[in-house]
Amino acid sequence: MARTSNIYVRVEPEVKKQAEIVLDKLGIPMSNAVSIFLRQIVMHNGLPFDVKIPNKNPLVLSDLTAEEFHSEMLKAHNDFENERTYSFGEVKKALEQELKK
Repeated sequence: MARTSNIYVRVEPEVKKQAEIVLDKLGIPMSNAVSIFLRQIVMHNGLPFDVKIPNKNPLVLSDLTAEEFHSEMLKAHNDFENERTYSFGEVKKALEQELKK
C-alpha cells in the first residue's frame, strides 16, 4: 500500500452531511472522494471545474433563442433524471433565508 498523508479540512456540517449522502449512494468513502479530487487537480493542472460567480438573473423565456431554450430543457430533464430536484417548500425556504441576508 502506498504511503498516505493526512489532510484536515473544515467544512460546514450541512455541506459535509449532504456530501456524505451522495457519496454513500455512490459507494465512495469521503477519503477516496478527496483523493479523486486531488488527483483531478494534478491532471488538470488546476481545478477540474470552472469557478465563477453564478448568474443570479432568472431566465426569461421570451429572451431565449430556440437553441438556448432547448439547452435549458435538456438541463432540466437531466436534473430530473438524476433526482436533482427541489420541492416548492424547499425553494420557498431557501428564498426566505436569502431575503433575510
